[in-house]
Amino acid sequence: MSSELPQSSIPLFPTVGSYREWRRRAYDQKKSVGFVATMGALHEGHLLLVRRSLAENDLTVLSIFVNPAQFAPHEDLATYPRTLPRDLELLSTLSVSGRSPAAVFVPTVSEMYPSGIVQSVDQQKGTFVEVKGYGHQMEGRTRPTFFRGVATVVTKLFNVIEPTRTYFGQKDIQQALLLRRMTRDLLLSHPEPENLFIVPTARDPKTSLALSSRNAYLSDHEREKAAPALYAALDAAKSAWEAGAPKVECISRAQAVVEQKKAELGDSVDLRLDYIEMNDPETFDELDAGTSRADWEAEREGRPLIISGAMYVGKTRLIDNVVVGARRTLGIVD
Repeated sequence: MSSELPQSSIPLFPTVGSYREWRRRAYDQKKSVGFVATMGALHEGHLLLVRRSLAENDLTVLSIFVNPAQFAPHEDLATYPRTLPRDLELLSTLSVSGRSPAAVFVPTVSEMYPSGIVQSVDQQKGTFVEVKGYGHQMEGRTRPTFFRGVATVVTKLFNVIEPTRTYFGQKDIQQALLLRRMTRDLLLSHPEPENLFIVPTARDPKTSLALSSRNAYLSDHEREKAAPALYAALDAAKSAWEAGAPKVECISRAQAVVEQKKAELGDSVDLRLDYIEMNDPETFDELDAGTSRADWEAEREGRPLIISGAMYVGKTRLIDNVVVGARRTLGIVD
C-alpha cells in the first residue's frame, strides 16, 4: 500500500493485484460484493448508493478514481474536487445491519491506463470502449467524448472489482442506462445487466437541487437562488406533459422558468440554459415536437420517458432529469 495514502479504518487497495487477492478470498467465502464507482468528493447522494449496497450485499466496495478519459481538454480535470481523507472519514461512519464498507479501490492513473492516457481523443493510444449510437444524444451533444471515457473506465472497474451488484445514481441517467446496455452487449457476468441498479437522485431538502460533487463550485447565492431553477424547469415540463401538452410546449414552459429566474437575478448570476430535452430511454432518440403523452403511450405501450437538462450557473455546469412513467422498467429502484 502506498505511503501517500491517508490512514483509514477501511482497507485501501491502490493496485489491481492487491485488490484481486482480497477478491479471491471473498469468492472462497462465497460472499456477495456490492460496488459503488465514484470519483470521490463524496456527498449524500453517494452515501445513499453505499447504504443500498450495504443492505443488499455481504461486502461493499467503492472505487475512488478521477477518470481523465471522461474529461475533454477544456474541462475541469485539474480542478475537480479531490477530498480523499474526508471521503474515507465519511465512509467509516456508515453502517447498515452491522455492515460497513469493506474495501476502497484507489488506483493511480497509470494503474488504470497501462498504455498511458491523454485527454485529447485523437492522441490516445490503447484500448477503449464505445457504445455506438448511444453517446451523441442528450449529454453527448455537449460532451461528445464523455461516454467513451465512462464506458472504458467502468469496463475496467467491473473487470477488477467483479461485483455481484452495482449501484449508480439517477442524476446521471444516460450514463446509467448506457452502462446497463454495455453490460448486456458485452455479456458481462459481474455484474449481470439486471444487477446494475439505478438509485433515485438525492436532493437538497430545501431547494430540490440535485446533489453533485460539482455543487462545491457554487457560491452560496448561486446554490440557493439560481441552481434550483433547473429542477423547477424540468418539473414544469413534466407537469405540462402530464396535462396533455405536446413536447414543444413542454420544452417552452421549461425554458420560460429559466428565463424568469434569469430576469429575477439580473446581473448577480450568469445563468445559461444548455438544453432541455425529452428522450426515449431505450434509444435516447428525441421525441418529435408534436408528440403528446397520449401519442407516446399509444405508440410505446407504457414505456417511460426522460426529461433532462443542463444549465450553467456561472462557470459551473449542472445536470438533472426526471423520469415520467414506469421507471422500474429502467432498473430504477425505490
